[in-house]
Amino acid sequence: MSAPEEISLANIGKFALPSLAGTVDKSSRGQVLVVGGGNTVPGAVLLTGLAALRAGAGKLQLATTRAAAMTLGVAVPEAAVIGLDEAHSGELGPGGAGELQPRVEAADAVVVGPGMMDPESAGALALDMMGAATSASFLLDAAAMTGVDYEDWRVRALAGRLVLTPHAGEMAKLRGVPREAVEDDPLGMARGLARAAQAVVVMKGSDSFIVSPDGRAWRHSDGVVGLATSGSGDVLAGVVGGLLARGASPLAAAAWGVCLHGAAGARLAERIGPLGFLARELLDEIPSLLAAADRAGAA
Repeated sequence: MSAPEEISLANIGKFALPSLAGTVDKSSRGQVLVVGGGNTVPGAVLLTGLAALRAGAGKLQLATTRAAAMTLGVAVPEAAVIGLDEAHSGELGPGGAGELQPRVEAADAVVVGPGMMDPESAGALALDMMGAATSASFLLDAAAMTGVDYEDWRVRALAGRLVLTPHAGEMAKLRGVPREAVEDDPLGMARGLARAAQAVVVMKGSDSFIVSPDGRAWRHSDGVVGLATSGSGDVLAGVVGGLLARGASPLAAAAWGVCLHGAAGARLAERIGPLGFLARELLDEIPSLLAAADRAGAA
């Protein structure tokens, strides 16, 4: 297998984003549905949803527990918010899939998992939603990603429309190996998962790898230690989801998402310091980075 290609915003033009020409209303830039949160991490859905909008998605819907829905709706007035029943874990259970079915059918991109910590309930919810998908691309994160059975027909039906975003600990669970084995060979683990799930895999780390189902790989080295902070992965999931909604392919959305996320971290590290910037501060950097890439002819 060939070595991964190095990738950054400077050379990402090979992954074309959909043109903004003629996108005169919000519907033309796609609709994102973000599903997640719970009693422990209710704010993860907020970070992911706002990141999707910052990446240019036109419409946003957020689904979370009934207990958190009102607060989330006030915090994100740009979004439609759906409150769903909780499982015993205090997170969303699979029973919410039926209520979400028409929203899944209408969505261009669905992000499931931010803020979810119970793999059993999150995985069951994700599978039921995937079964309701018609044309939407899916991104699975956190417990929704580790709780899914990748042999299930509903996953197989999404071949070519699925993105997974594990860090080393999640990859270890997914591949059934010690974390040290992932840290020793993150690219090999990502290739194995991408092939098995027929998904684009973003293997997160100080060097992040973007891997396609056929084994092609790209490496992004940002060296920004401050990106290893709470909520950073939720922002990355939202940026990728927003680009998927705009019509980018899973591979292009993942590559752009990783590069934008890394560049945003680099800006904050220079302005604030290498450590201590917050995941929410990444959000404001995304639009100007996209605009700069557009001016350079990359987007």
